Amino acid sequence: MHQSDTASAPKFTILGKSPIDILFRLNEMLWRYLPGRAIRLSPVRAYGKGLHAIARMRLDRTFYFGTFFLRNRPQLALACRVAEQLDSESGLRITVLGCSIGAEVYSILWAIRSKRPALKIIVTASDISKEVLEFAQKGVYPLAGCEFTDEKIFARVTEQERHELFHDEAAGMRIRDWLREGIIWRVADAVDQDLVHAIGQQDMVFANNLLCHMVPKDAEKCLRNIAKLVRRGGYLFASGVDLEVRTKVARELKLEPVTDLIEDIHNGDPALTKDWPFRYWGLEPFDKHRPDWTFRYSSAFRVSE
Repeated sequence: MHQSDTASAPKFTILGKSPIDILFRLNEMLWRYLPGRAIRLSPVRAYGKGLHAIARMRLDRTFYFGTFFLRNRPQLALACRVAEQLDSESGLRITVLGCSIGAEVYSILWAIRSKRPALKIIVTASDISKEVLEFAQKGVYPLAGCEFTDEKIFARVTEQERHELFHDEAAGMRIRDWLREGIIWRVADAVDQDLVHAIGQQDMVFANNLLCHMVPKDAEKCLRNIAKLVRRGGYLFASGVDLEVRTKVARELKLEPVTDLIEDIHNGDPALTKDWPFRYWGLEPFDKHRPDWTFRYSSAFRVSE
C-alpha cells in the first residue's frame, strides 16, 4: 500500500479507534516482551520490517527540537578522522542543518577542536526556526530544560566532558568561548533550492535527525538538495533518515558510502534503535547479510571527485 492509498482509504473505527492502530498497539505490547536474541532471528526481523513498513505510512509527521549533547559518539569520532584528512591552510567549512538548540553544533566543534585545536573551522549552523536558533546562539542551557525540548540533553555527557564544554552559571550551563568561535547562525530551510548559493559548498555537511520527519517523497527531494552543498571530495553525514530514502538517493547521486565505524554509528544513537519497528523514525537492526548493507547502513558519504 502506498502512502496516497492510506491517505484516501476509508477510515473504519472500532470504539473510535482504527483497527490498524489497535493491532499495532497489541503488537507493540507483545514485542516489548521479546528478548534481544529473539529479535535477531530472521523470521522475527522480517515481521518487524512489516510492522515498520506500516509505521512509515504515517503522514502526520512532526519536527522535534529534542536532542542531546554528544548524541552519537562514533559519528563524532568519524568526523574527527575526516577533519584530519581534509585539513588544509584555508581551514574547514562545515554546515549543520536543522541544528535545533545547538547541541550538535557544539558537540562537533568540541570533538574536532579537542583533537585539532589549531585547525581553523568555520561552521554554518542553520534551522528553520528563528526562535530556536537565537536560543542556540546564546549557548546557555538551563538544567531544568527549556521550552524547546524536555529531553535530558546532558544525559550522555561525563563530568569531565561537562567541564570541558560548559561554565557553570546561575542561569544554567554556558558553552565555553573556545567552542563559540567561528559559528555563523543562519535561519534557513534545507529544501531551499538557493541554499547552496547562499552559503556555498562545504567540506562537511551534517543533516542528522531531520529528514526522517518528512514523508519519503519530500525527504528524497530535500536530500538531493542537501547533497549539492557538499563539495567534490567532501563528506555528507545523514543519520536519522528513512533508510529506503537514503539508499535510493545515495545510489542515484553516486555517493561513496564510508564504511569506517559503520555499525558503531548505526547503533550509536539508542533513541533511534529502541523505537524500531513501531515509530517511523525507528532504525532497523544492522544486517550485514544484506547485499546492499554498505549503502543502506552508512550514514556518511563521500562526494566523488
